[in-house]
Amino acid sequence: MTTVSNRVHNFCAGPCVLPDDVLSELADELPDFDKSGMSLIEMSHRSASYDQVHHETLDLLRELTAVPDDFSIMFIQGGASLQFAMLPMNVLSAQRTAGYVVSGTWGKKALADAEKLGVGYSAWDGGADSYARMPSLDELDMGHGASFLHVTSNETIGGIRMADFADPGVPMLADMSSDYLSRPIPWDRFAVVYGGAQKNLGPAGMSVVFARTELFDAIPDNTPGYLSYATHHKGDSLANTPPMFTIWGTNKMLKWIKDNGGLDAMESRSQRRSDALYQAIDQSGGFYRSPVDEASRSRMNIVFRLPNEELESTFIAEAATHDMVNLKGHRSVGGIRASIYNALPDASVEALTSFMADFASNHG
Repeated sequence: MTTVSNRVHNFCAGPCVLPDDVLSELADELPDFDKSGMSLIEMSHRSASYDQVHHETLDLLRELTAVPDDFSIMFIQGGASLQFAMLPMNVLSAQRTAGYVVSGTWGKKALADAEKLGVGYSAWDGGADSYARMPSLDELDMGHGASFLHVTSNETIGGIRMADFADPGVPMLADMSSDYLSRPIPWDRFAVVYGGAQKNLGPAGMSVVFARTELFDAIPDNTPGYLSYATHHKGDSLANTPPMFTIWGTNKMLKWIKDNGGLDAMESRSQRRSDALYQAIDQSGGFYRSPVDEASRSRMNIVFRLPNEELESTFIAEAATHDMVNLKGHRSVGGIRASIYNALPDASVEALTSFMADFASNHG
């Protein structure tokens, strides 16, 4: 099996780190898949070998997420950003609008596309609090006859999450790009859940969309073919050549999640590791500071600040000399961001917390 000896501690917010075993299997199988004499990414997407991978991946997703049978699971190219437009085109209308929770950059982008189609409005905007928290139910403006509520379960840039999915009284539509497959989902409260694959699932290149099939009957007839959920549902996500490598990588990642205890284990893992990082922040005597309301702290993207930007630059540079990379906060907010998705080894979190203690001692 292929091995890599110089793997760094990769805290990238996306694409995500993948398990060594998954990368090794992909590397070993890439030139000659299933003794076919060709790579999987060279063969027909209608072939028996690829078909097995494709449908096994769909089955693994249904098993691991415990999604009910009345949901369709679709692989759609374009990532979550394409879903900002596809979802309102397929699900919303003048008669079925959605209130949008604007909890940060991604909630803001999702609303912008819905507004262009005239089917969404802001049910809550966290801008007044610098997008440092999620709203409570009584803060939501549901007085516009909305049929749905759109939420972003975890804001990757701001480092905030919905701690639970309280019932707003209407079905929810959710962008779960950066935390699905890290905790169970109460499906009875959702009509659509979607997210890019490149956080907890596999390589970049597609979104996974879970949607109630009853919604498809109301898709407007003038919706372009590829942009219709019905197209992907009826064709088992094989209406055109799918992102085969991404699906293959996701297949292996799902098996890794299953072998490591499933969603309950991933949830415990994320809580334990994020708690360790927040403890390092909170017990630093103010040297490190989390800008996020404690009740809304993300378990996937831990953001924090140092006393000044010069120290933050030094922190990032010194961390790199210890093989810790991709810790720079998003360009729109600055600071430090450590993304600790499912596949990040525990050793990486341990290395970071140890480095944080040493850095504070040396520079505080």
